[in-house]
Amino acid sequence: MTMLNGSRLSSLLLFPFFRCTSHEWLSSTLYLQLCYQFHPYGKAFERNWAYDTYSTWQGINGKVIPTGVTKMSLAETLASVVIESSTNEDKKPQTRMQQRRSFELCIKKRVKEQYVNGKFHELMMNVVANPKTLEDAYNFIRVDSNVDESSPDGSMSFESLAEELSNGSFDIKANTFLVSTRGSRKESLVLPNARLKVVQEALRIVMEIVFKPHFSKISHGGRNGRGHSSALKYIRQEISNPDWWFTLHLNKKVDDQVLDRLILAMEDKIDDPFLYSIIRRMFDAQVLNLEFGSFTKCVGLPQEGVLSPILMNIYLDLFDREFYRMSMRYEVLGLASQVVENGPQSTLRAWFRRHLKGGNRNSVDEEKPALRIYACRFMDEIFFAVGGSKDAAFALRSEVQTYLREFLHLDVDGTEVIPCNGARGVRFLGILIKRTITGSPRVKAVHKMKEKVKLFAEHKQQIWQEGMVRIGKKWLAHGLRKVKESEIKHLAGSSSLLSGISSYRKKGMETDHWYKQLVKIWMQGTSVKATPSEDLILVRCIAEPALPLGLRDSFYKFQKCAEQYIISETEALRSLHHSCSSSEQFDVITKVLAPVNVIKKRLFRYGLTNAEGYARPSSLLILQDSSQIIDWFSGIVCRWLRWYRDCDNFEEVKLIISDQVRKSCIRTLALKFRIHETEIEKRFYSELSRIPSTHDVEDEMMKEMDSLALHDYMVSYSGLILLSLARIISPSQHCNCFIFGCSAPAPCVYKIHVMERQRFPGWKTGFSGCIHPSLNKREIGLCEHHLKDLSLSYISLQSIYFGSGKGTQV
Repeated sequence: MTMLNGSRLSSLLLFPFFRCTSHEWLSSTLYLQLCYQFHPYGKAFERNWAYDTYSTWQGINGKVIPTGVTKMSLAETLASVVIESSTNEDKKPQTRMQQRRSFELCIKKRVKEQYVNGKFHELMMNVVANPKTLEDAYNFIRVDSNVDESSPDGSMSFESLAEELSNGSFDIKANTFLVSTRGSRKESLVLPNARLKVVQEALRIVMEIVFKPHFSKISHGGRNGRGHSSALKYIRQEISNPDWWFTLHLNKKVDDQVLDRLILAMEDKIDDPFLYSIIRRMFDAQVLNLEFGSFTKCVGLPQEGVLSPILMNIYLDLFDREFYRMSMRYEVLGLASQVVENGPQSTLRAWFRRHLKGGNRNSVDEEKPALRIYACRFMDEIFFAVGGSKDAAFALRSEVQTYLREFLHLDVDGTEVIPCNGARGVRFLGILIKRTITGSPRVKAVHKMKEKVKLFAEHKQQIWQEGMVRIGKKWLAHGLRKVKESEIKHLAGSSSLLSGISSYRKKGMETDHWYKQLVKIWMQGTSVKATPSEDLILVRCIAEPALPLGLRDSFYKFQKCAEQYIISETEALRSLHHSCSSSEQFDVITKVLAPVNVIKKRLFRYGLTNAEGYARPSSLLILQDSSQIIDWFSGIVCRWLRWYRDCDNFEEVKLIISDQVRKSCIRTLALKFRIHETEIEKRFYSELSRIPSTHDVEDEMMKEMDSLALHDYMVSYSGLILLSLARIISPSQHCNCFIFGCSAPAPCVYKIHVMERQRFPGWKTGFSGCIHPSLNKREIGLCEHHLKDLSLSYISLQSIYFGSGKGTQV
């Protein structure tokens, strides 16, 4: 063996592939030992070598093939090589989505075994009350909470829990806890403990397996692949040439009537009285937390129950199916008697062709009907569009409201029916949707003129403001000079006003102090306390009153006319829209606009900007570590890049990222370390790269899209909350992380600040909206890993366990 060099050994290991008939180097036994030691294919290599070698000997020397060695086909040889090589390769770690799917597949096999005669039977006893199913649901929750697989998984006994579910002794109320607000106005929230949350998660997975394949294509929200972005994509791409649109918002706290209707709808596919019994018991214990309206759904709010999304989709699927029947009545039966120019056409046939082709509006052989209706539902918020007359839009709105109120027993709030080509848009999913005319040269000329007028008016306003401030400052300087002259005997006049009031001047008072006292008295007389800045005081109270009245009135008249021209949709633009000839090419596109003004208000509410819109430090974040502060600000950018990258006004969002969010982060760090902002940018250069400047946003967007591929499942629409450091855990104390399934020690306790009190529907701003007030100023312990996950929206507030033994109210 010592005499074999590297080249000799490599040629030896390739020996079977040449079918050599003589062994000039080593015996077969020694050769097999070398194969086991050096060759990567193991037994497959041995079997291939044995067949090749012995078959050759048998043909030449007449020897018999040893027992256990059979003739292998080429396919078997290749398959064995692949199997052996795959076992030797290191397995890549699974992503969160892959782990979720593996647990779902295990439960899905058990669910399908209960399908008999068109229905699923005894799902509660045979699937949910199964220790393996409960363990899979528990692991599913741990994956959602981004808990490391290697960490301890707690001491929950799935066998005892399954036994309690099987014999009916599982007490729902005993496995809940109550959190409430202080004060005379009590608001309470009932949440499940760890054992009940596992049961709810198992029920959710089972019901999704049963009902999710049957949901309509107009339904979005509450499941993977059908979220916020898919709903907006459906509106932009599938809805063609609408004339009218409106939205409806459903409101109702679920009562016995709605619950009975829901269970009746579930009985079409599930025959399991025990399952419906436990749902009713959860409802009686007020832990189901199923409520239409009140707060935005699928954003990780803790008051949204685990079963709420799937139960709401099951219930509103009744409306989705009814809408298809409405679509047939409006588009087919209402037009059956009409005749087009080329003769009678079958509108029923065209309707079926369109729906069989998935609503493809670009189909060549599809006849466009005179009336088209569309709908897009995201949980309890519904968007409607009508391509036809205004009377048809009002009739559809009335019929939909009647069905929702009388058959589904829901309260309905909605917007008015507005034209799609008007100046106003419609708000849906916290984003503004508008229709804009593009492509026509005349329309482009009007838009270009409006932009020029806007820039010209802003430029003149800036020049006017600077000039008035300059005049006001000169007035102040002139007053100070007059006060100083009054102190000189040969310059001061005995009849002047300053000489007359000099008797009120205290002895020893400095000139500057005396002048400030005079200005203060003047301000009290002019009532300028409500003026937000000093420059406006100089402009409105000093400079502008001194100007000629005609000059001042003409300037403000020009600004008013320019503002009206910019904001309102001019009659010229509307006439161009209707008068465009068929030969003139123009398009009407649907635009999705981020609520920039609302986002700026949220930044001011969270203390990141001042009243003028300039960045300022956040005092509530100063006590946290520098990396945690940067993670919090990075969370804002991650959400905006993820939510608004497809919006047509994303350029404005990019300016907010660089001008306000990034500067606020830098100033917060500068206030924490008490050093200049330039030094902060140098010290934290690599960390601040996660909050990109304007020219780096495009690169950051590509990184974010790649990270979405790596982290397949994230709480993409979970809003950011404001956490302040409450206290540091001492070594003598013991506090674990409050994240469900995490047993890591929490080095610090943080206090939740509920900054948003907006109701449903709410704007998408990147911050959590309408968190239940019982959680305001509640203290939670978080490990460093999950504090970062919560900031970057890898987990949501639903992953936090607000148990009575952990949470404390301050």
